[in-house]
Amino acid sequence: QVQLVESGGGSVQVGGALRLSCAASGYTYSTRCMGWFRQTPGKEREGVAAIVVGGRSPMYADSVKGRFTISQDNAKNTYLQMNSLKPEDTAMYFCAAENYCSLNRLQVNSWGQGTQVTVSS
Repeated sequence: QVQLVESGGGSVQVGGALRLSCAASGYTYSTRCMGWFRQTPGKEREGVAAIVVGGRSPMYADSVKGRFTISQDNAKNTYLQMNSLKPEDTAMYFCAAENYCSLNRLQVNSWGQGTQVTVSS
């Protein structure tokens, strides 16, 4: 089981930026990708970005392309740089370890506890 700890959430005004971090330990052979998902009350958890362990082949949801950047550092820390934030980006953000790179939560084998991001106008 992979252990994931997120940090870096907070409150920011429209157009601002935040950087989320995810520290991972206990990788399993089944983990090939790291991802970020987000969820708002009453809605399903949705994929935001994912990247192959080692930092290759990032993928993004259409809603964040050009504004968010996922990256890795030594294959243990995964980051989500969020720029030009909008009110609709407000959500709880979760780090995830995945069996295959996907924005589909069915590929997730481990979740972090989540970090709140609030964007106000």
